Amino acid sequence: MADQAKTYKFKAEVNQLLDILVHSLYTNREIFLRELISNASDALDKVRFELTRGSEVADKDLPLEINIELDKDKKWLKISDTGIGMTRDEIVKNIGTIAKSGTADFLERLSKEAKPQEMANIIGKFGVGFYSVFMVAERVEIVSKSYLKDEPAVKWISEGKGSFKVMELEETPKRGTAITVYLKEDAKEFAEDWRVKEIIKKHSNFINFDIKVNGEKVNTIRAIWREPKSSIKKEQYEEFYKFLTYDPEPPLETIHVAVDAPVQFYSIMFIPQKNYNVFGLTKEDIGLDLYVRGVLIQHKFSDIIPEYLGFVKGMVDSPDIPLNISRETLQENRVVLKIKQVLVKQILSHLEKMAKNEPEKYKTFWNEHGKIFKLGYQDYSNQEKFAELLRFDSSALEKEGELTSFAEYVSRAKEGQKEIYYITGASREALETDPHLEIFKRKGIEVLYMYDPVDEFVITGLNKYKNDYTFVAVEHADLAKLEKFEDVIKDEEPVEELSKGEEKVFQKLLDKMRDILGDRVTEVRESKRLKDSPSCLVNPDGQVTSQMQKIMQIINKDTSIPKKIFEVNKDHKLIRNLLHIYKNDPKDPFIDEATEQLFEAALLMEGYLNDPHKLVRRMENILTKSSEWHPKNKNQQ
Repeated sequence: MADQAKTYKFKAEVNQLLDILVHSLYTNREIFLRELISNASDALDKVRFELTRGSEVADKDLPLEINIELDKDKKWLKISDTGIGMTRDEIVKNIGTIAKSGTADFLERLSKEAKPQEMANIIGKFGVGFYSVFMVAERVEIVSKSYLKDEPAVKWISEGKGSFKVMELEETPKRGTAITVYLKEDAKEFAEDWRVKEIIKKHSNFINFDIKVNGEKVNTIRAIWREPKSSIKKEQYEEFYKFLTYDPEPPLETIHVAVDAPVQFYSIMFIPQKNYNVFGLTKEDIGLDLYVRGVLIQHKFSDIIPEYLGFVKGMVDSPDIPLNISRETLQENRVVLKIKQVLVKQILSHLEKMAKNEPEKYKTFWNEHGKIFKLGYQDYSNQEKFAELLRFDSSALEKEGELTSFAEYVSRAKEGQKEIYYITGASREALETDPHLEIFKRKGIEVLYMYDPVDEFVITGLNKYKNDYTFVAVEHADLAKLEKFEDVIKDEEPVEELSKGEEKVFQKLLDKMRDILGDRVTEVRESKRLKDSPSCLVNPDGQVTSQMQKIMQIINKDTSIPKKIFEVNKDHKLIRNLLHIYKNDPKDPFIDEATEQLFEAALLMEGYLNDPHKLVRRMENILTKSSEWHPKNKNQQ
């Protein structure tokens, strides 16, 4: 056999590549096994094709599988396949050179980007995946027998130091290729049974062929995404979901997609029952596992779905994506972009069906994932579908926890009403006491309740619903439009109208209040919206809502109190009492005290009162005085 051996020099570009691999330290060296298994899988695919088309194939009854043998004491592993095999010429050509275009550019890039996090993404490009074995190997031996019956078996040996030997073998092994890797001292972990199984389950679990380690099959989870949906049972989906996510609960919903055109891909996606990201999603939490022909090339690839669908878990497999494409190119790859478009439409369509046919299940989805989903206001290409899937609390609903859609709101709207009114705040209880709602209650006009800061951005981003209905914050409502609708709540005890003389005194009282408040307000005026409250604050026309104002102040670290309009309800009993006090003595100090109290109470309701001490002291003083007027006991009455 020694007489038959011939030594070959690696091509220059291979030497350059080996130098980069061997003399650089990589934390992700495990990818060598992924590459060898991928090559073995390709060899099996090729021989299966030859068998299918009726070619003469050596050892045609051999099972199509990949076997890995380990010896941790001798520090070697052997990976064998029963695939297409190689002839002497093929082994020299395939493993002696990098026979792909763009080699020079690739090597230049690899030399510059030789970082641990980049290694797994670019090592397999241009047919160089096999050479990654020299990151862990002192010596590599390959024995290969071609599927062609008359071709002798060949042996290839190299230490990765510039040359390799090839010889023909007198004995004839079975068809296929066996690669024996003699490991470096610092790579002996790759001869450990548990370590090799861990790598296979991580990178190669869904290879089409059985992968056995010391006789035990490792890839036990089937690639069910390639199977017809009708043949897959619910239990199989749940098993696959738990394999991907480690979630102890079954998924809320399963979405199985198989597309042949314009690109071919398969996907199984899941909507979890619960949102476990209590602190919000990060970039690392978002994405689907991306496979190419069953080989994992990117775990949680975040660019395959948008952030607002980040709650979706699952995978995508496409033969149309180049194996081991670099991360940057992957983000801009046309196939990937097309897959993303299809996946988004599939997810939104599935949610539409759930909302229509299973409202209780959709309510569960919304309560768990609604906050994340609301970020979809930025997806302008799918904005119409997105808007139909939004849900909010509403004044028309009996209790907190119920949900309504824009479509349902519109169906209940008053005749001629072209506005969808909304209000934002901390809770339903807080919003229902908001003075701005009083005119809406009186007119029986529905108002959506919004509790999340992002809701302001959602409404601003949408602007309109179906191009017919405009979103309007209650504080920006056109009161003239509201007054056109009849009252549905009548006064039990009608308030006596002010005389002309009293109207003039009331205007003087408003002027007095304006002087007391000074430049803390832009205006003091009579309120047309209030019924049960004595006063409130209103943003000047054309300005943002109070909630958006607070958000912007937080972003800009602005703690100032914005100047607003102070509205006064002349029909409230407290204001009528102040009116009588003013008529008797315009300089009565109680007017100052009451005005300050009303203003600071309005600030407190709006969430702008930074220091409540004055308000509390003033309230205590007023209570003290009023308690002195109150009879101490019945005998004193």
